[in-house]
Amino acid sequence: MEQWTIKKKEAGRRLDAFLMETKNWPRSFFMKALRTKKIKVNGKKEEASYRLLEGDLLVSYVLEGEKKASPVEILYEDGNILIVNKPAGLLSLDVTGKEKDTMLSRVSALLKSRGEKEAYPVHRIDFNTSGILILAKNEEIGKLLDAAIKERKIRKSYLCVVGGTLKPPEGTLKNQLFKDARKNQVYVTEEAVKGSKTAITEYRTRAVKNGLSLIECRLITGRTHQIRAQMAHAGHPLLGDDKYGEKTWNRKHGERRQLLCSYKITFGNMEGPLSYLSGKTIEIKNVGFVKKYFGGK
Repeated sequence: MEQWTIKKKEAGRRLDAFLMETKNWPRSFFMKALRTKKIKVNGKKEEASYRLLEGDLLVSYVLEGEKKASPVEILYEDGNILIVNKPAGLLSLDVTGKEKDTMLSRVSALLKSRGEKEAYPVHRIDFNTSGILILAKNEEIGKLLDAAIKERKIRKSYLCVVGGTLKPPEGTLKNQLFKDARKNQVYVTEEAVKGSKTAITEYRTRAVKNGLSLIECRLITGRTHQIRAQMAHAGHPLLGDDKYGEKTWNRKHGERRQLLCSYKITFGNMEGPLSYLSGKTIEIKNVGFVKKYFGGK
């Protein structure tokens, strides 16, 4: 057990920022400690955003040695690329340099332990979204993969849990998405407006149970928060998505993150050094929330 009495110069700082800096904890580790009630302020659990007050007694019940190396679930690997399953609640990468624990840092640490070079990021998925992340083993391959994604030669499919039953059970969502960068939120319109971009998502219903639907989505375009915003606009927000959905409904189900997983990718007509990947599909066979709500269908 460790404890700190907050001094005047420390007052006003956020709880998460204070502990992550003081203990050099990655955010994912801090959030787990907070969730499991190993962090207390004046004897009670507070939110990560809590602003510390002078005189607050902050106690950590995290045991020394409890922080262990984080595992990397490898879905596919060869001499050029490495494809992993990123857990929800972990950044793909961090360009600010403030967050030490990211999927990129974990993969790079694994490669370095083998005597290999660090990985090159090719794309990213949202912090609270889980699933397939592709990394390159050298800069040249990274550029080729980046180009392939921009040219839509790598098809991405997602699974998500939404409220209600979609009618029709399969189809295409096509809207205009406008991004508010300050709020990191997108807005859906039916007609084009200044700064908007076309968003197209193909979907099909995989299962329906207890007022929830398991939906498979295939991205035709790749816009920020595309699936989340379009599904909410269609009247079927993702379970766990506070930004585009209903917080009360999410808490009723005990969900704090959107149930969205990038579960499958298929390589199209790849060229040059990556031509051997053409037609190859990588898929996550067991997605946790599918089994939880639909019995593994």
